[in-house]
Amino acid sequence: MTRRPYHRATETERREDLIAATLDCIAEFGIQGATVRQIATRAGVTGGLIRHYFDGKDQMMQAAYRQLMSEMCAPSHAIAESEGTGRDRLRRFVQANLAPPVAEARTISLWAAFIGHIRVDPVFSAIHREHYTTFLASLEKILSAFFQERGCPGAAETYRSYAIALNGLIDGLWLEGTLVSDMFAENELAETALISVERLLGLESGALSAFDAT
Repeated sequence: MTRRPYHRATETERREDLIAATLDCIAEFGIQGATVRQIATRAGVTGGLIRHYFDGKDQMMQAAYRQLMSEMCAPSHAIAESEGTGRDRLRRFVQANLAPPVAEARTISLWAAFIGHIRVDPVFSAIHREHYTTFLASLEKILSAFFQERGCPGAAETYRSYAIALNGLIDGLWLEGTLVSDMFAENELAETALISVERLLGLESGALSAFDAT
């Protein structure tokens, strides 16, 4: 197990280091195998210092899950708030969720380690709901811009329904592509996703998937 290099850090930085070390240990040993001692060693601190920031291992796991979800959702939020056409943002949204750092082995391993806690731990459930809600809101915003740009705006309920369906589509390809990434050519999943999104949204062929489409 590699120890993180020591540096004099602020309290905020030290807490972030501990969360990063927690994620590292979970990725390597799983939730049950990741001990407070291992996390302290990875972070280059003492167990006593950990207790200054966290009440115990459960709280460290919750903070680590929140960090993981924030990292996974960050590209989508950034795209929703970025400049560009609705079409460009929708294309980039799909592509970003099927490319690193969202779609990579470490991310899915961590996600899989945490996911079983959502149904049994109210804190994990609340963290998941918070990020799922903001993720859908980002996608709804992009869809609204896309359809307004095409001159056919819809109701908020329509965008919500589309966002839920698109998220399910992307999630399926994300799981499949990350678990058996060697079976797909570069960009194959993203291109497949764009074509599938066209059909789901009732768009003409090439509305999203063609690079020269307007």
